[in-house]
Amino acid sequence: MIRPFGEAALFVETGTAERAQALAAALHADPIDSVVGIVPGLGSVLVETDPLRPEPDSMRDEIADRLAALAEPALGGRQRLIPVVYDGPDLAAVAELCRLTEAQVAERHAATELRVLFDGFAPGFAYLGELPHELRVARLDTPRTRTPAGSVGIAGAMSGIYPAELPGGWRIIGRTPMTLFDPRRDPPAYLAPGDSVRFERIGAVEWEARAGAPADW
Repeated sequence: MIRPFGEAALFVETGTAERAQALAAALHADPIDSVVGIVPGLGSVLVETDPLRPEPDSMRDEIADRLAALAEPALGGRQRLIPVVYDGPDLAAVAELCRLTEAQVAERHAATELRVLFDGFAPGFAYLGELPHELRVARLDTPRTRTPAGSVGIAGAMSGIYPAELPGGWRIIGRTPMTLFDPRRDPPAYLAPGDSVRFERIGAVEWEARAGAPADW
């Protein structure tokens, strides 16, 4: 389904994050006149248009043709490894909710390969999914007003890493010394939709050695 979104955008429902990423890639590879922004989501793509060049019907038809022509998306993207010290303030509560030990929560989180489904909330914040059912917990009843940069959290079927100090209600199970967002870099975000992400459990003594921007940015 393709429908208007405000005065200068179209909202395209794709059904899955993989199809959203594939459509966004197709629109970037072969641009449509008047399109000024493409934002993939969990199961949709927001196509922003030039408000001074309204062509809603022809653009809608062209996007529909692109969507219909999409092949079954193949899993690709870059491989990203994120070091994590699993000592977060919510780790004990998550373990209790999941009926696991703290060590088991850390082991199962690190053993799960996740994909960057979409970016949002804040610059550099990637939504990673999907977690196994045994690790799915609700958000905090009362969000924190300050969550430190590098905090690794879980909420529902998603995991995420706070790229900066931000408010938020995800349950924090660990922290990474890795820098994930730097506006001086191109691209400014280390994680992009389609990337495959694994977490590596490290000890606190390794923090300084693993700190900073990754070599494969």
